[in-house]
Amino acid sequence: MMDSRHRSNEPRVNRRIRVPEVRVVLDNGEQLGVLATQEALRRAESMSLDLVEVSPMAKPPVCKIMDYGKFKYQQKRKANEAKKKQQTIELKEVKFRPKTDIHDFEVKVNRLKGFIKDGNKGKVTIMFRGREIVHPEIGFNILKRVMEYLGEEASVESPAKMEGRQMVMIVGPQKKK
Repeated sequence: MMDSRHRSNEPRVNRRIRVPEVRVVLDNGEQLGVLATQEALRRAESMSLDLVEVSPMAKPPVCKIMDYGKFKYQQKRKANEAKKKQQTIELKEVKFRPKTDIHDFEVKVNRLKGFIKDGNKGKVTIMFRGREIVHPEIGFNILKRVMEYLGEEASVESPAKMEGRQMVMIVGPQKKK
């Protein structure tokens, strides 16, 4: 049977419409009323257009006489436009160690500033090794310095907390008032 291969998210077109009668509407919105499916198909073919089922759950199903290729193209363009408008926020990670040198610290904080300017969130991780774990205050001091360097550009979204041998803080762009 042909319908088992048909993708469910696409409307049925022309000969795939297997109901005895349909309510027919022209592309400009003009109603032709309830017609036998074969008659509706003949009218669509005489206009060199397609019969497209737009509301399959209605009784009888509503079909539109239109150019299906053009319709699919417009649907695809609308979907692409909606996708462009959608903003995705990524979580970028910057890792420090308790003994991170001042120059490395500045380079990493500048990279974090760039992520935040782009509208992304930043995950600041302090990795402790060996006995460094007994001095969590060093990690808190580093995170405090990071926030001082970021200044007004960023806000803390998730305060510093220990996760195993790591201290993690999440920062994001400053909310506009």
